[in-house]
Amino acid sequence: MKEEFLSPKQVAREYPVLGTTSALAERRWRGEGPAYLKTGKGRAGRVFYRRSAIEDFLAECTVTPGRAA
Repeated sequence: MKEEFLSPKQVAREYPVLGTTSALAERRWRGEGPAYLKTGKGRAGRVFYRRSAIEDFLAECTVTPGRAA
């Protein structure tokens, strides 16, 4: 299966629990959130997320009731 890459706009639309594009940018700046790819340096670089990285991040954030968070 071919890896799917999503823009921040697509991530915000398909995974609203992660917030808006601005919230995703804030998480990147803080070094938090799902892993991402950047095609260049500085503001000129475009950002993409692997769908698998989004799914992995959400799995890591999942809390099972009755277990320590």
